[in-house]
Amino acid sequence: MNSAISFSDLNLNSSLLKALKVQGLEHPTEIQKQVFSTIMSGKDVLGIAQTGTGKTLAYLLPCLRLWKFSKDIHPQALIIVPTRELVAQVVEEIEKLTIHMNFSVVGVYGGVNIRTQTDRLMQGVDFVVATPGRLFDLIANGSLSTRAVKRIVIDEVDEMMSLGFLPQLKNILDLLPERRQNLMFSATMNQGIEDLIEVFFNEPEKIQVAVPGSPLEQIDQYAFAVPNYHTKVNLLELFLNDKASFTKCLIFVKSRRRADILFTMLRTRGFNNLGVIHANKAQNTRLATTESFETGQTQHLIATDLFARGIDITGISHVINFDMPEESEFYLHRMGRTGRAEEAGTTISFFDEKEAPLLDEAEKYMNIKVQRLELPAELDISDELLEEEKERVNMPNVYVKIASKPTWFKEKVDGKIRATRKNVGKKGRK
Repeated sequence: MNSAISFSDLNLNSSLLKALKVQGLEHPTEIQKQVFSTIMSGKDVLGIAQTGTGKTLAYLLPCLRLWKFSKDIHPQALIIVPTRELVAQVVEEIEKLTIHMNFSVVGVYGGVNIRTQTDRLMQGVDFVVATPGRLFDLIANGSLSTRAVKRIVIDEVDEMMSLGFLPQLKNILDLLPERRQNLMFSATMNQGIEDLIEVFFNEPEKIQVAVPGSPLEQIDQYAFAVPNYHTKVNLLELFLNDKASFTKCLIFVKSRRRADILFTMLRTRGFNNLGVIHANKAQNTRLATTESFETGQTQHLIATDLFARGIDITGISHVINFDMPEESEFYLHRMGRTGRAEEAGTTISFFDEKEAPLLDEAEKYMNIKVQRLELPAELDISDELLEEEKERVNMPNVYVKIASKPTWFKEKVDGKIRATRKNVGKKGRK
């Protein structure tokens, strides 16, 4: 527990305190504690905190405390997040916090019928949670008025930058009332964020509770040097069969194709309580898979880095890097899916010879050394290799000179036709 301060020590109303009590939440995390009074004062805020530290609740609680009932059908606050899954999660969190309030929230994102979302907004809404592209479309076509917006929250802004959402963010901010409160939350800082702040924010107060790149203390980290893909599968199977320890695992792979292959292989080995999620899955499927994993109907989930950011699911016992991430920052984001809400967690990484430098880079980024463990004695070391794992012999391009061939010609010599033979090269042939 970070502090003896409880939520009742903050300036929260009885409705919010009741809702927190129902969820079993008594004490704010460090980021929640530090940003509350600053947001309540009306200042712009830049909150920097690691994934898993409670940033969502950090901005929701003061925003909901500042909300005032109005008959105006237009929203008082906009919350922008990078993915559809995070939209659904933030909406769910707001609904749990406002269970004792006459409050309305709508989530909007691309990939579904915009008309349905327009109709819902026309009925009146207090908060809108949205992905940048769909939010801009709704504002541009007149379905969503921003005239009543008092504050805007941009969450996981570093992820939005990496996904190319900066133009949409700028367009949205240009369309908002000048008098508003700007709140931005991120796990890391970059130049794009600095530029956005300089143009659109009003001297924001920067609140940083952890140095980006530092691992969460409650998460144990281990790594195994594994020779090839099929041995990785055997090792994963060995771990998942330890049902007492590996109770809820999030398994990260580097591509959608490898996610589907691993899912199929594990299913054939008898793991039926298993899900898979990546960008090629339909939106309804992705949401249903997330909910199933959150409720425990699905015990283990295979995912790409689509699931590495923003999703807040408690109770994940292990994050397993079946494939090492290409970027060190994503190692930290993946790891942050476990050890949430001050619970203990474990991250286990599999790395082959080609992935060893990626683990080294992640260690430098976090300024720690991940403990290497020996492979279990009972592990079946496979000799089978994927095509991509097999060594390719690059044959040199050798120029072979074509030898001259004798060619017969008919010639007239002394008035008689005779056949003669001449050696000619390639160019001389007809």
